[in-house]
Amino acid sequence: MFRRVLAVALAVGLAAVGTLAQQNHVDTVTPTAPELAAYGKYTIGVRTIHVTDRNRPDILNTKEGGPTARYDRTLTLEVWYPAALTAGQKPGGEYHAITRDPAITATLYGKAVRDAAPVKSDGAFPLVIISHGYPGNRYLMSHLGENLASKGFVTVSIDHTDSTYDDQKAFASTLYNRAFDQLFVLNEIDRQSGTGSGSFLAGSFLSGIVDASHTGVVGYSMGGYGVVNVVGGGYSKASETIAGAPPNKLLAARGAANPEYQKAMDARIKAAIAIAPWGMQGGFWDAEGLKGIRTPVLFVAGSADEVAQYEKGTKAIYQAAVNSDRYLLTFVNANHNVAAPIPAPIETYTTPEGRTSPFTHYADAVWDTVRMNNILAHFATAYFGLHLKGEQDKQAYFDPSWKGFTRGTSVGLILDHAAPAK
Repeated sequence: MFRRVLAVALAVGLAAVGTLAQQNHVDTVTPTAPELAAYGKYTIGVRTIHVTDRNRPDILNTKEGGPTARYDRTLTLEVWYPAALTAGQKPGGEYHAITRDPAITATLYGKAVRDAAPVKSDGAFPLVIISHGYPGNRYLMSHLGENLASKGFVTVSIDHTDSTYDDQKAFASTLYNRAFDQLFVLNEIDRQSGTGSGSFLAGSFLSGIVDASHTGVVGYSMGGYGVVNVVGGGYSKASETIAGAPPNKLLAARGAANPEYQKAMDARIKAAIAIAPWGMQGGFWDAEGLKGIRTPVLFVAGSADEVAQYEKGTKAIYQAAVNSDRYLLTFVNANHNVAAPIPAPIETYTTPEGRTSPFTHYADAVWDTVRMNNILAHFATAYFGLHLKGEQDKQAYFDPSWKGFTRGTSVGLILDHAAPAK
């Protein structure tokens, strides 16, 4: 009897482990996924690096009316890249990710191999920078980071200091730092890819593995807020003094009324994807400021978004960015967790006593997360292939025929397009 009970307990335990591994894959592509969601030809490597921006304004230690404090701001980055596996190395690995409830750490599974050697025989790969929400972390869009790396991109996902699950501080820091973080990471990855940097990103004597002159940025929620500003959406005058804004009108540095701001647009950024960008509903932009966007942008939104909002939020930004060639991909009836978050880790299924369920931070009430992730990977592959690699055949995936979708699988999606004003 004891042996039988022990055998049953062991079987249950093994089944639980199997379920955990199956549930927490960030690399799932279902049979009904659109064509370009499939992984590409490259095996994937991943490394964690740390970068520091010296002498950044310290929002949390600056008092209204006083001098601007400064500090060295360190960011943790997850970098995915095309990899050259050695004999005996097999694709696949784990991530140990803090969840929306910082007391819970989830084990995620993907295709990337930790610290694998990068491919250095195929030239430099375009750069894609990924920026999470508030709060979030660098693993929140790991599904997209891996997927694009398999197709010949170097993808870099940021842990935004003061804005992660286990380091969530006053919102003013996030309001100020998002755009600056994204631009600093672009500069730093560009530097590290140069000869003599000592980084694994450095390649031959001619160039490294990253072509930062062809960069795309992806931002979700507050990451999308940063993206809109990075590509030319200057903050409104009203935003400088909104309750909770950074002190001393510091948002004016990247405000639409600042002539130096528009001069500072980074020509290396060729395209952007803004997913449920937060801020329009709160007055951080106006129609005049959004005219400054000239970079091609793919906006992604849920029509039932209760956080960033839809008609007065993402769709309003899309409509006002009149000088940009832009698309709006709408998931009908999806809320704020549209396309970007990984599938909710199984560790978040149980609600800790007395605390909010971390599950709802990832999931949508209507849409399956894996399906949304696959659709995002499809369109991101086409968009960045077109704008960062010059693959003109990818334009067809934005035509009204829903190229790449099998019959019936585009139900619930709306794709709008607007050309820049003449």
